[in-house]
Amino acid sequence: MVNNGGATMNMPIRPPLIKGGPLRFTVDDYFKLSESGILGDRRVELIGGEIIEMPAQGNAHAATIDEVRELLIAAFGPGYWVRSQYTLNLAPHGVPDPDIAVIPGDRRTPGADIPTGALLVVEVSDSRLTYDRTAKASLYAASGVKDYWIVNIPDRQLEIRRDPQPDATQEFGHGYATLTTLKPGATAVPLAARNGAVEVARLFF
Repeated sequence: MVNNGGATMNMPIRPPLIKGGPLRFTVDDYFKLSESGILGDRRVELIGGEIIEMPAQGNAHAATIDEVRELLIAAFGPGYWVRSQYTLNLAPHGVPDPDIAVIPGDRRTPGADIPTGALLVVEVSDSRLTYDRTAKASLYAASGVKDYWIVNIPDRQLEIRRDPQPDATQEFGHGYATLTTLKPGATAVPLAARNGAVEVARLFF
């Protein structure tokens, strides 16, 4: 399985892992490279045909991911798998490893195939905020993710994007029609867990 961590970049730079020109990879290419061992133990993901290497994450980023996962496990309850930094196959657009992705099912019976979608995707964002708001948002919208959250660490707010729709101005031809911004003191309710709730204040340290 290909893993990625949170990034520490100051801007959405996406350097190719494999040098020597503007190489582009399909999802099948990417899985073959991963299975062959060429990618080694690097934290990488495939976005728009580019293999992107992700720097190591800091403690605050990692702790926030853990907190989000615990809160969403409680909000969704049994029957859902809250996955942390595990691969999604969002062919043909990419193979991301979101910080959090919630899918139906039980981790004890995971099945053989990598999930091709998610009920909720969450990115914990600090220095990569612009990238998560633009390229990543377009990727998830194009892949039919109806509920996309960004835990915006610098501004201490939760950004909820919903209602994916075509948008020719976005990188993958789709974007989100609605954006709701919540501050500490508010409560967020996932689309797929109407009886669950997440206190926004608990997302920040």
